[in-house]
Amino acid sequence: MIKVLVVDDESSISTAVAYALRREGYMVETAADGLEALERVEIFKPDVMVLDVMMPRLSGYDVCRKLDGQSRPAILLLTVKDDIVDKVLGLELGADDYMTKPFDIRELAARVKALSRRGTALAQQGEERQVLTLGGLTAELLSRTVRMQGEQLDLTPKEYDLLVLLMRNPERVYSREALLELVWNMDFAGGTRTVDIHVQRLRKKLGDLQGIIQTVYGIGYKSTGTP
Repeated sequence: MIKVLVVDDESSISTAVAYALRREGYMVETAADGLEALERVEIFKPDVMVLDVMMPRLSGYDVCRKLDGQSRPAILLLTVKDDIVDKVLGLELGADDYMTKPFDIRELAARVKALSRRGTALAQQGEERQVLTLGGLTAELLSRTVRMQGEQLDLTPKEYDLLVLLMRNPERVYSREALLELVWNMDFAGGTRTVDIHVQRLRKKLGDLQGIIQTVYGIGYKSTGTP
């Protein structure tokens, strides 16, 4: 069963979201602030976290900063700010999606469903290939880990999904819109900037091997075995 952690200091919101998600069949727990959220992540080990940004003791941004790649669930940020700078900051800190309050509970449930399916479509493609290699990178599909020249990379769930998709099909050019559909399973209200932000973060983590992900100007991105 998919586990979801709902984090919001407004009990009316967390209660309503938790109720809606339980009706969809998820196992749901709640937390009232960022510090409690970090504690619940260690114990509950959620697959998805619905995380409010503005909270006492520890903000949603701070929670994103403190989560490491191994324990990090997929993160849907909730914010009252309708400012692209705030949304971009959340994505740069490792969030996978965001919604602005007030939100439609049905849309939130759909976003959670999309995040909970992360990697499913990718795993179904060539399931017999449990290990992928490309230009010094090795992706182990069963454990959802990627190693660069033997060292494990600290990737968020969406960074992993994006990188593995590109590694599966070297030299294939993907438009930003196609990547949104294949990796995020839906069209994002924030547009294709989401893809660019994740590619930038991946390249930073790849360091000397960042050339494995190449920009195809005017279209999108591809991977290559010769960075």
